[in-house]
Amino acid sequence: MSQQAVTHDNVLEMRGVDVSFSMDRGESRVLDDVSLDVRRGEIMGVVGESGSGKSMLASAILDAVVNPGQTSGEITYNRADGEQVDVLDLDDDDLRALRWEEIAMVFQGAMSFFNPTMTIRGHFVETLKAHDRDVDEGMEHARELLTDLHLEPERVLDTYPHELSGGMKQRALVALSLILDPNVLVMDEPTAALDLLMQRSILALLDDLQEKYDLTILFITHDLPLVKDLCDRIAVMYAFDVIEVFPTDDLANSRHPYTRSLLNSVPNLETPLDELRSIEGSAPDPVDVPEGCSYHPRCPLATSECQTDDPPRAQIAPDQEVACHHHDQVERELPLVLEEEASDAPAEVYDGSQSDEPVVTLEDLEVHFEEDTGLLDFFSEPDVVKAVDGVDLDVYENDVVAVVGESGCGKTTLGKTAVGLQEPTGGSVNYRGDDVWAAKRGDNDADYGKIRRALQIIHQDPGSSLNPNRKVSPILQVPLKRWKPDLDKEDRQARVLAMLEAAGMTPPEDYADRYPHQLSGGEQQRVALIRALLMNPDVILADEAVSALDVSMRVDMMDQMLTLQDLFDTSYVFISHNLTNARYLAGRAGGRIAVMYLGEIIEIGPAEEIVQNPKHPYTKALHWSTTNIKSDEETGEAPIVDIDVPDPIDPPSGCRFHPRCPKAREACTTMKPELQDPDHAAACFREREGHPYWESEPIHEDAATVGGDD
Repeated sequence: MSQQAVTHDNVLEMRGVDVSFSMDRGESRVLDDVSLDVRRGEIMGVVGESGSGKSMLASAILDAVVNPGQTSGEITYNRADGEQVDVLDLDDDDLRALRWEEIAMVFQGAMSFFNPTMTIRGHFVETLKAHDRDVDEGMEHARELLTDLHLEPERVLDTYPHELSGGMKQRALVALSLILDPNVLVMDEPTAALDLLMQRSILALLDDLQEKYDLTILFITHDLPLVKDLCDRIAVMYAFDVIEVFPTDDLANSRHPYTRSLLNSVPNLETPLDELRSIEGSAPDPVDVPEGCSYHPRCPLATSECQTDDPPRAQIAPDQEVACHHHDQVERELPLVLEEEASDAPAEVYDGSQSDEPVVTLEDLEVHFEEDTGLLDFFSEPDVVKAVDGVDLDVYENDVVAVVGESGCGKTTLGKTAVGLQEPTGGSVNYRGDDVWAAKRGDNDADYGKIRRALQIIHQDPGSSLNPNRKVSPILQVPLKRWKPDLDKEDRQARVLAMLEAAGMTPPEDYADRYPHQLSGGEQQRVALIRALLMNPDVILADEAVSALDVSMRVDMMDQMLTLQDLFDTSYVFISHNLTNARYLAGRAGGRIAVMYLGEIIEIGPAEEIVQNPKHPYTKALHWSTTNIKSDEETGEAPIVDIDVPDPIDPPSGCRFHPRCPKAREACTTMKPELQDPDHAAACFREREGHPYWESEPIHEDAATVGGDD
């Protein structure tokens, strides 16, 4: 690695940092000779696939690697007054003070950080007292921080963590991390569990906070496009080391094959669907990192030199370093999709092979839940959450219906109801003309067992749905034993191997003999998909089936879903908070995107139509939240008035989006818009000429700053 000169312009300096764990099968080195500088006042992004060492880098900076991990090398923190602190040489008291007062950390899972028995106020007070700060002054600062993060201080401070939404909890955690006025904020995947609209809103707030409080921010993420508008520089990690550092003002300046492959594998809203490519192969095992360049087994430019010689990280331009023997060939040999000229031709529209008659029909569907009142409210009426409220939807053979929207909008409830896993409280769910729940009760002649086999699900977290104590082959044979009793052991094994090979898991005999923990996240998800397909279902609910995967793996997983759809003539109800994933899967299948908001479908139509010509203001907000990797333009203010979704227990009257809609008028507060055009329908009065909406007054005075009006 390059040994950069020590300068007090750097607030953090790492030199030759290693982190290793002793394991039965050998030494696991999860940071390998890392050298990195973080400049005072900058926002630096640290990007890489899962398992590349990003989170371990954050732990090492704070000397917080858990036992039995061993950290070595040099980590220097430079105070503003010129004093240099050797982080790895601090005693426990000094280290505890450093971690909160000078370098603070924001973790990925806000819920796991907060004490569920303590109010948010209690967390602030406890932190202030632990560091001998004046509580009254500190709480005034807390209120200011919460306000800066678009939270109502008194409401939030008096609530318990479980009473806040995911986005509120994450913002409250950011405020708590800043309560002692640290100089550096280390953020480890702080928005990974949030939907894109909340992610982008929080990133915009972070940009403001960084300037107001003169912060240095180290932002760790697996999603390079997410931070391209936030960060000054990006450090790319692969195989437990930093392989490239470059400024983000032009992503096309990247010169490492891995960085460019990451950029080319990102689903987005403009790149032609047939040009997106996943990165072949998988990241190395920390116990068995390849000799030479660690990326060479996956690199299209690799030569014999790459197999034997580890390239040093060399400076190739101001502010740019890269560890690659062939960095001078990368621009020519690995062109970036984002560099290609935009075409005026309309985007290619894929023709689907959907049937004329629907397989599953939802009519005026309602799913309302009563919340528990608790012992103290025994005599009060329970609150009712309107998770799904009046939805009509048809799912055809060989169809893909991608349902998108923010967390809490009712996507998953709608999907589970569509495949017979959740009983509706109103309306009906029909499978090939038969009411599913009437069949379960025996009120019609339909074969309920056949219906259950025809409607399957794959979950977001495949690891939790696969038996950790059984190998892949026995796991996949379970449904065959139950529903195909005429097959003998050899037939079942042959079918399992054929399915593994069809899903791209070769050699299939190798994968069949592995336990789930020996598979990557993408491989686990493929096994879960195969298990569902072994029932030869008509419809599969894929609930956030790719959101937990690295960005570089999502296209590959969706390609496998489409390949298997062609083989089995199945349909997908694909749940996602990510518009780019929805566009890719639904677009390649000639399917549709349905946009949900507070229990209602507010826009639905062909995938490319929804993406290129969104009609509803909420769909446009989702579009804004989706990073355009090809654009150098600033994203600007969010086209919403309020970051947070209203309470589904008491949804707004009229158009449910009106409290957040920058284009809302008085008519929207009392009149309920309905879906109109059957091909591309949007429940918005702006799609209807001559509607009273146009004569009524705007309801948001600051509408011009968040999207304005036409």
